[in-house]
Amino acid sequence: MDIRAIGMGVLFAVMWASAFTSARMIVADAPPITALAIRFWISGGIGVGLALALGQTARLDRLQWRGTVIFGLCQNALYLGLNFVAMQTVQASLAAIIASTMPLVVAFSGWALMGEKTRPLGLAGLVAGVAGVALIMGSRLSGGADLYGVTLCIAGVVALAIATLSVRGASSGGNLLMIVGLQMLVGAAVLSVFAVLFETWDVTWSVQMIAAFIYTTLVPGLAATVVWFMLVNRIGAVRAATFHFLTPPFGVGIAALLLGESMGMIDAVGVAIIALGILAVQMSKVEAKAKSGCEVSAS
Repeated sequence: MDIRAIGMGVLFAVMWASAFTSARMIVADAPPITALAIRFWISGGIGVGLALALGQTARLDRLQWRGTVIFGLCQNALYLGLNFVAMQTVQASLAAIIASTMPLVVAFSGWALMGEKTRPLGLAGLVAGVAGVALIMGSRLSGGADLYGVTLCIAGVVALAIATLSVRGASSGGNLLMIVGLQMLVGAAVLSVFAVLFETWDVTWSVQMIAAFIYTTLVPGLAATVVWFMLVNRIGAVRAATFHFLTPPFGVGIAALLLGESMGMIDAVGVAIIALGILAVQMSKVEAKAKSGCEVSAS
């Protein structure tokens, strides 16, 4: 992994983690699904417009369209939609911690449901990750965290895991910026239906809300997605997902800095355990892939 890839991974982790804090600011003053739908109409339109200006085309192959639709539905509509609704009652730091467990969900699904072989380091990472989550959940729930909101965040993680598995199909064959814009428009279209059916336009305008909306539209919304696709294309989905281990500390730190959310000793220990668990799982996958490649070369 070269220096540029490491820089891209860290940058993605910071932008991704900051999205929970900016989302918390938005949903405090605006209907969550409506705000998210508007965000995706804007960021998706910008992405498609820039792609057209760069000569990219919307003529995608079947695999690209399939991946684009699945990614737009699962990440943008389901994962982010559920998280925006949840963060009306759930702290940004807790939402970030839950979302960061996505690599653990993917690894566990492969091991438990698909019969994938997992190295001892990976199994240790899974155990550590589960222990860290249990530690934080026990502390937060006993401290009054909203169970309904937490359940929505967990459902969102499952949707995010499915979206992650579709990245390869969506990002293959070029037209990267066009694909990013289109998958946002897919999410916008789905969210708009739910916004019209279940929400009313009730917005408390403030400088903080407007700034947070602009930020989340351009940085976590557009820039982070582009960086993620570029990173996956550069080093592969397995290595790219390693950087998710940075999300828990960044997410908690940014929420504490900008929102004043407190973090107790149990939270700190749990975050460290989860981060190490995610890193162990991803490093195990990298080692397994490298070993497989060596065996193929030898044969």
